[in-house]
Amino acid sequence: MIVRDATAKDTHQAVAQTTELLKKESVVLFEPAIVFGGFLVRVDVLVKRGDVLEVIEVKAKSYSGDPSSLSGKRKAISGDMLSYVQDVAFQKYVVQKAFPACTVSASLLMPDKSKTAQVNGMNQWFKVQRQGRTVQVSVHERAHSPGVAESVLTRVGVDHLVEEVMSNDLAIPGGQASLSQLASIWVDYYQRDERIPPVIGAHCGRCEFRAPAGSELDSGFHECWKMANHWGDADFAQGTVLDLWNFRGKDKLIQAGVVKLHQVTADDLKITDEDIGTLTNAQRQWLQVAGVPAAWKDKGYYLDQEGLAHTMRTWTYPLHLIDFETAAVALPFHAGRRPYEQVAFQFSHHVMQADGGLFHANEFLLAEPGVFPNYAFVRALREALRHDSGTVMRWSHHENSILNAIKTQLESDVSPPDDTAELIGFINSITKGGERAMVDLADVARKHYFHPSTKGSNSIKKVLPAVMESSRFLQCTYSAPIYGGVGGIPSKNFKGIAWWQRLQDGRVQDPYKLLMSPLADVVNKDIETTEAINQGGAASYAYLRLQFEDMAHAERAALISALLRYCELDTLAMALILQAWKE
Repeated sequence: MIVRDATAKDTHQAVAQTTELLKKESVVLFEPAIVFGGFLVRVDVLVKRGDVLEVIEVKAKSYSGDPSSLSGKRKAISGDMLSYVQDVAFQKYVVQKAFPACTVSASLLMPDKSKTAQVNGMNQWFKVQRQGRTVQVSVHERAHSPGVAESVLTRVGVDHLVEEVMSNDLAIPGGQASLSQLASIWVDYYQRDERIPPVIGAHCGRCEFRAPAGSELDSGFHECWKMANHWGDADFAQGTVLDLWNFRGKDKLIQAGVVKLHQVTADDLKITDEDIGTLTNAQRQWLQVAGVPAAWKDKGYYLDQEGLAHTMRTWTYPLHLIDFETAAVALPFHAGRRPYEQVAFQFSHHVMQADGGLFHANEFLLAEPGVFPNYAFVRALREALRHDSGTVMRWSHHENSILNAIKTQLESDVSPPDDTAELIGFINSITKGGERAMVDLADVARKHYFHPSTKGSNSIKKVLPAVMESSRFLQCTYSAPIYGGVGGIPSKNFKGIAWWQRLQDGRVQDPYKLLMSPLADVVNKDIETTEAINQGGAASYAYLRLQFEDMAHAERAALISALLRYCELDTLAMALILQAWKE
């Protein structure tokens, strides 16, 4: 069977190329262009065997190995699979219309979490190179070896689910209709070059075409909301109901005409108690609408002092602040591992003493290509925390989830390490329910702290800039380069940096923005970003890059340095927030 890429980017050329290739009796085509009427699809893989065509949609979505997992408990298609089935359903629809004499089937090709990789370094067989907007992937010949793809991928026939999509109406904002009817309506608007009247709702909060304020990019979100509400730019200034944190009634409010944040009432949020102490979800939402209480107006934020003080009295010093960096990839790096298994490759550890003393105590980074780091990771963490019984702290649930995932790996490993029992015992001791269970500082923030700039969020990336802006203690302490400086706060990766810096516009610099470094040049070779590693996704990406054995030494050293600095700042951020609260 002939295998060909339909590589032409121009639509007319791609269609002509596909038409010519499909004259062959048997052929496998990658990204062929199929047209019918006003419809165009670029199929991931199209297999032709005589008059039988198979549409294969390749998805990064994981698969459990059980076909029944594609179905929901109450619906024919599970919610997390619906969009993928709808995608391939439209492709099959167009291909069938274009080739009515052929039998057309549809399949999804997905990473299968029930399978294990048979080789190390599979990731190195596929190298992505970006030059401007052009992306090229070079594929190693080993990737074509028989059985390799089947060791981690599964092709699942979904014709029965496609039939379900095609025979029932699709719910869309503002109504519902069949896929074929909706497609005809949409192509009609497209051919007439007319804008479809927008129907706004809670779904707009997930809009992928929302550009941030001040961006040079056009913002589809803002265009829709201006049209639907007859707004101008100024109408967005005070926020919308979409900004309400963790509120499920957004659609109901919008349908009632309550669109701007200041239009929301206490009754809308079901506020039953005007006294504010430890914050409920509804009270956090009301603070977004009404602002901080009068007693806290001069400070610009709200802090539940009594509740926070009570919580702090339950902690045992010294405090241990930890943060993990992890990755979960479709193609496992290591033999015996499954698609999307968690890989814990790095942690940072700060210690805060009862007298306020602070130092960067430990760090771990294992990014050597081909080496599975998880068990060494847990050993190093256990060693870092074993010297006292101080309270261990994390930010959010990620660290708890990762440790439990590693516990599962230890329990299911066919060749477990000799110290498996000790590692599992340590994990049990610091995860939820353990005698030294980690304190979640994000939960502490949710209950006791609110700053308007966070918009209700408890993300450390939001809370840190807020406390930097409002804390006199942080300003006085960290406006001098004491962190990593001689006689200052010990650091493993920084030398004399002032974390508190004021910008020309009067705002305080976000410390994560200070992580700009030459790494930006390294990262920019493959991804479109102007920043160095200053967020978790970029950290995972850097680790993926480090798994390529042929990386130049200078590039490897730059990535490692940036990873160490980023992870150290994550645990320092926890310390800074605690210091601001204690003040």
